[in-house]
Amino acid sequence: MVTRDSRLVLAHDCEMPTPLGKQPPAARPIALLSDIHGNLRALEAVLSTLEPYDIGTWVVAGDSLLGGDDPLGVWRRLSRLDALVVRGLSDTALATVDATALTAHSPEEQARLEAFRATREALGDLIIEQLRRLPLQRRVPLIDGSELLVVHGSPSDPTAAIDHTVDDDELRELLDDDPADLVVCGAAHVPFLRDVDGTRVVGLGSVGDAPEGEVAHFGVIRPRMEGPEVLLEHVRYR
Repeated sequence: MVTRDSRLVLAHDCEMPTPLGKQPPAARPIALLSDIHGNLRALEAVLSTLEPYDIGTWVVAGDSLLGGDDPLGVWRRLSRLDALVVRGLSDTALATVDATALTAHSPEEQARLEAFRATREALGDLIIEQLRRLPLQRRVPLIDGSELLVVHGSPSDPTAAIDHTVDDDELRELLDDDPADLVVCGAAHVPFLRDVDGTRVVGLGSVGDAPEGEVAHFGVIRPRMEGPEVLLEHVRYR
């Protein structure tokens, strides 16, 4: 196994956000991806669409590998991008669940179990360990002094998704008084933009498992001295 194929940017403490001082404020555009779910075709379509954007930083809000037919290809592609990746629910399951101890009780469960085992086998022990060590959050400082927080679920609970249906009180509870100015999250598979109490919340949708079918969602942040610009986009693929 080639070492470079298993490399992603990792935090020193796997359960804690990357310290703010570890990187300079971002001045170039930031690509926002989430929920790729092992779908390399969708990922490549997004990357091709992003070529004109002069991306300086790539962030991925979790659930990168389970569900599609090329999890290893997705891992290798994110590795070549030096992407800042957080660990989502399915990533945690791949890294911690003993597939030999699972039992299926229906044909549907059997199919999911076989896909789970096939994904773990395709990735191998080294990548599974790297997956386990991914942090649950990432913080990226921006050139205007604001801060971007990337999380799969929510700041209060990485397993609790923020979606477009939550009301403002529920949203405040999920944000949990986090000091970030921008909170970018995955998990819900439906893109949205919300503002509450001075915090902008960006739901990224899904690169590889969008409810519309062969549509890949993604976002871009353009850091500016007067404040960041947030774009939510999508591209069709086959």
